[in-house]
Amino acid sequence: MALINPHINFNGNAEEAFNFYKSVFGGEFAMIIRLKDMSSDEFPVDEKDANKIMHIALPIGKNVLMANDVPESMGRVNENENRSKISISAESREEADKLFNGLSAGGEIEMPISDSPWGSYFGMFRDKFGIEWMVDFDPKYNGKV
Repeated sequence: MALINPHINFNGNAEEAFNFYKSVFGGEFAMIIRLKDMSSDEFPVDEKDANKIMHIALPIGKNVLMANDVPESMGRVNENENRSKISISAESREEADKLFNGLSAGGEIEMPISDSPWGSYFGMFRDKFGIEWMVDFDPKYNGKV
């Protein structure tokens, strides 16, 4: 079965966001590449972008959450628009609560986590970095969609 590995664009705070995500999910970064690491005559990197993230990856279970910083020369990502939601299927109510409470800290809760009309335990929020998340536990699937 194919895995879905979300990729997020940031405006210079990808590393901060991923350290936060790592504090919630645990684990270690599989990769961190800075723009300066890719600098060459063909791909010069402006000094102000040198330490920004070209690629960062955090394994979460069998999936990988990935991101980069958008160089200033390419314009800014609109952090208030709907970039899409990342959906997490938890394996228990306890895990759903832990992930929801951890990731939503400092963010804006759109739908508090609770029993939903469709039978799962569900919540939705935008984290403090503007990324939208959905956390779901469905006892019928035991965390497997």
